[in-house]
Amino acid sequence: MTTCPSGATPDEAEAFLSAHPEIEAIDIVLHDSNGIGRGKIIRRHELMSLYTGGRHMPISILGLDICGEDVHETGLIWDQGDGDLRAWPIPGTLKPLHNTTPPRAEVFLSLYELDGRPMTSDPRHALQRQVDAFAARGLHPAGAFELEFFLLANDRDANGKVRPAADVLDGRHSAKTEVYSVDHLHGMLPLFSDIYAGAEKAGIKAETMISEYAPGQYELTLHYREDVMQAADDLMRLKRIVRAQARAHGLTACFMAKPVEEFAGSGMHFHVSMLDDNGRNVFVEETEGQWNETLLHALGGLRVTMGEAMLVFAPHANSWRRFSSQSYAPVSPSWGVNNRSVALRVPAGSKQARRIEHRPSGVDANPYLVAATVLAGMRHGLDGRIEPGPETTGNGYEGDNTLSIPRDWNEAIAAATKSDFLKDALGADMHRTFTAVKAAEYARVARTISSVDFDLYLYTV
Repeated sequence: MTTCPSGATPDEAEAFLSAHPEIEAIDIVLHDSNGIGRGKIIRRHELMSLYTGGRHMPISILGLDICGEDVHETGLIWDQGDGDLRAWPIPGTLKPLHNTTPPRAEVFLSLYELDGRPMTSDPRHALQRQVDAFAARGLHPAGAFELEFFLLANDRDANGKVRPAADVLDGRHSAKTEVYSVDHLHGMLPLFSDIYAGAEKAGIKAETMISEYAPGQYELTLHYREDVMQAADDLMRLKRIVRAQARAHGLTACFMAKPVEEFAGSGMHFHVSMLDDNGRNVFVEETEGQWNETLLHALGGLRVTMGEAMLVFAPHANSWRRFSSQSYAPVSPSWGVNNRSVALRVPAGSKQARRIEHRPSGVDANPYLVAATVLAGMRHGLDGRIEPGPETTGNGYEGDNTLSIPRDWNEAIAAATKSDFLKDALGADMHRTFTAVKAAEYARVARTISSVDFDLYLYTV
């Protein structure tokens, strides 16, 4: 038996199989730079060998673009002969899946070199580096992600556009912005019940469901975790649950950042705080009415690094369509208190729960890389004692003239590629892999002739 470098033990698998005799197969899932779950479905009798010896996976699995094509510029394909590395299960991630026939489970994996060293183009390892850097100074990041998504009909309208799904309860259809409508939520209750049941089986504390600011858009909040890696796992697993249960009910769950032109897109706000070795929140102000310096310096670091990091928060062509004025997506590296027009919001409420709500990321971003980059930005601010500048107290969409973010995807790729900060945040190998994949995807989009081209130019030029 080979020692598992992830810390998983065969006892976990043995206990799971004993507790779940109904399980016939297991999804083994490794997440690439885009956050796409890649792996295999194994049979029940194969699970023990995964825990005792790992599972060989090709190194190229982490060098794929959004379409699953090899990106040679990552250096993960022919440069290394596309050899096998070893994937190992992550402790505590083996969970039964809800509403599957025959009954299945899933387990998350991480990739390691054959000698047990972390494979450093794995997004989980990028986040772990930042968690370890804070642990070395006696600090432990805690947090939670918010999940916004659309529920859409499986077919398009006459113009080829997506359309909101009809209620699964009675087929009722609404094309209105039903923001905060409780009655509107009732039409999707059978689906939501399955989502909550799936979350419960997975050990996820899914909490409030909200009808959001676009037809067919919803938000599901997650319980705060003292372990930020677990918070990222929660988000990844919940997306899989929502997608699977929506499909079971005849709908499409959409995690594009901006699927509908006329309405707001979907964000993935990241709430983050910092605990010391005694579990005390170090963002809490010690003097009434005076902000904690640790909080201010964390904000300062996030502000000055945001421009270089935007590719992580908005990684796809569609991501950049989310950023428009008055759409609840920030357009500058601003900060403020109880202000939803800024990029970095300090929510109102109990000071014991003091945290930063990081708002730039779309729901299409990879939460492991988002969390790693946010933590690196906070660490940069703490190390340099960087002040955040004036608080935005009004309309954050009017912009911040002192700092800026890239204007589009191409600028973001260029900024990220040459960024020493992002290289430190993700690690050199993950940085090279991520930026190479993004450059390849940009080239794919740039050479594609879209329907917009035909609409604008076919009969007019």
